[in-house]
Formats: sequence, C-alpha cells, structure tokens
Amino acid sequence: MAMDQVVRDQDDLIEDEFEEVDELQNHGINAADITKLRQAGVCTVRAKVDKLKEAAAKLHSASFITGLEYCAQRKKVMAISTGSKQLDELIGGGIQTMAITEAFGEFRTGKTQLGHTLCVIAQLPLAMGGGNGKAAYIDTEGTFRHERIKAIADRFAIDSEAALENILVARAYNSEHQMDLITEVAARFADEKGIFRLLVIDSIIALFRTDFSGRGELSERQQKLNQMLSRLTKIAEEFNVAVYLTNQVQSDPGAGMTFVADPKKPVGGHIMAHASTTRLYLRKGRGEERVAKVYDSPDVPEAEAPYAISAGGIVDVS
Repeated sequence: MAMDQVVRDQDDLIEDEFEEVDELQNHGINAADITKLRQAGVCTVRAKVDKLKEAAAKLHSASFITGLEYCAQRKKVMAISTGSKQLDELIGGGIQTMAITEAFGEFRTGKTQLGHTLCVIAQLPLAMGGGNGKAAYIDTEGTFRHERIKAIADRFAIDSEAALENILVARAYNSEHQMDLITEVAARFADEKGIFRLLVIDSIIALFRTDFSGRGELSERQQKLNQMLSRLTKIAEEFNVAVYLTNQVQSDPGAGMTFVADPKKPVGGHIMAHASTTRLYLRKGRGEERVAKVYDSPDVPEAEAPYAISAGGIVDVS
C-alpha cells in the first residue's frame, strides 16, 4: 500500500510538472501559436521558467546599456521616402524604421495613397530613398488596390508584377482577426529576417469601432487596442521595419466651446497617442493640394508641408 501511494505521488508530481499547451491561452498566448506548437509536436509545457529567462537574457539583454551603445543601435534606422521631398523634409527624411508612424485625417486626404506609395518605395535601393526590402499590408477597410501599385511602380520604373510580388496583402474582418494577422506577419518577418522593411495597417481603428460600441465596451476596446499597439512596437524594433498606421478622426463636441479652429480629433484616445512615435495630421488644402502637419514627434518640431496626390502616388505640389 505504501509503495502504491509513492507511485501515485510520483505520478501526481509528473502531472504537475507538465501542462497542456492549451493552458497557455489563459496566459495571453495566441491560439494560432498554440496550433503551431501542436503541429510541431509540442503538446505539453514543463515549468522551467527560470531557465527560459536565463537563456533569453543571454540572447538579448533587457538591462541597461550606455548612451553610446544605444547610439550604435539607432544607426540601423532607415528612412523610407514618402514620394514627396517636402513631406520627407517635414518628418526628417521619411517614414522611419523601428518606429510607428500614424497618419490621421478625414476621407480623401491621402492616408491610403501614402500607404500604397510607401509599399512601392520600400522596395527601392537605399540611395533612392527606399528600404531595399519587401512590404506587408493589412487591409481592414477593403481599400488596397493593385492598380494603384502598378501606377506607382511605373512612376519609379519598377516592374509592376515584381512590385506586387514583393507585397504581402491580407484582408482583416474583425479586430481579433486583425491581431491574428499581425502575429502571422511577425512570424513571417522572423522566418525572412532582414527581408521586410514596411508594415502598413489601413486602418488600425476601423474594426475596433465596429466590434466595440458605446461607453460600456470602451474600456475593453482600449485594452485590446493597447495590446495590439504594444505588439506592433515590438515588431518595429525587433525586425527593423517601419510600421505605418492610418487612423480615422471624429468630431470633438467640446471644441466649439474652446474656439478650436478644427473640431476633429483622432480616434483611439491617449492609448493611440502614446503608442505612435510620429503622428501626422493630414487635411485638405486649396484645390488638389493637401497639407501634412506634424502633430507629435520626438524627432522633428511641429510644422506643416504641402503635398499632392497623383496617378503615381504622393508627390510634391507643383
């Protein structure tokens, strides 16, 4: 009897040491990642957190470094041209890698057209303002158009078929699917490290506004949005890619009482504001002219620059 008890205790101990990988979902691990683990033959998880942390620390230090070491890391940053010299000068040379750039504004201000232009220019050599890499595009509003890519490719004398081949495109249908696609594209970036230079999400907020409505669901929406933006920040820094997000605007009812000239403000609140490295406010100007304003940036001062939308994408105002 005593021996049977010992055997049962040992069996219980073994069961305690191993947990089903499905349990990881309760700790923030995506269902798609768990499926990949199962497909790879990993069905249980053994509690060796300390050893995993020690191994991770050897691969990548999460401790302090000197300012000089940080300066060396920042030398990896690239700037992908927007297609407009005036707009490039405004934001310090172009859309930076290892950072999130957000463009918000009302319809017909060129947010999506800038995303298309960046997808083509990202493939150009560094000497031409490109990133010498591929691009990924997550479309949440059904606005990606291959015809626009071909027209922009013709402007830069790039083979249009090759340009389209170098762009990964996915259509997201709800906010959870959007997060799954971000996880999937991160895995693709890891498999082809150094190949991709741009990730476009057009738009970051549209599906959240559909899935979560009213003040009762606002807190949950903001929490999930924060998790997504945190993931995008890590992707930008880990894989040295430029993350370009488009955002919508909403009317500010209180703006009229404070005599604000433009009563529109970006959707997403403080969560969105803190996550974006550089925020650009795009608005309509006279005629076909558009105006970009630096709304917030750690690199450049607040200023404005004109640009225009042409058949070949974003261009300078003639």
